[in-house]
Amino acid sequence: MVSHSAKSPNNRPPVPGARILVVEARFYDDIADELLRGARGVVEAAQATMDVLTVDGALEIPATIAIALDAAEKAGRPYDAVVALGCVIRGETGHYDIVAGESSRALMDLSVARRIPLANGILTVENDEQAWTRARVNELNKGGGAVDAALAVLRIKQHVEEA
Repeated sequence: MVSHSAKSPNNRPPVPGARILVVEARFYDDIADELLRGARGVVEAAQATMDVLTVDGALEIPATIAIALDAAEKAGRPYDAVVALGCVIRGETGHYDIVAGESSRALMDLSVARRIPLANGILTVENDEQAWTRARVNELNKGGGAVDAALAVLRIKQHVEEA
């Protein structure tokens, strides 16, 4: 297994008061619960806050994010970063490729167009075992990792805006 060399989230500076939007797909409720648990732990450790919106599946995440970003900006309470959480497990048809690819493409488009830190924590796996290995907080903790990735980009954004 390949491991990354990024600093542990525990060694990164907090981002007090940062507002994080988490949009989660609940197609697999138990996996979604674990991803959200991991995300919540990293948000709390970073001294940030998060709002959670729930949708049925991964394809609904990008539109929900766009709607929520617009509403938050209109209300004068914009989000500082966004995290997408969910799970897509390969099945017997090509639907997996459409869901995985199109949700990922739309998330990237949103991030670049809106210039907002946005992490894709949608697991794309072959089976339940792979999903659980990635979702479990005491294993790969991809929910927490997604928040950490979004916060890393947020820190860069804050740094360059201050310069």
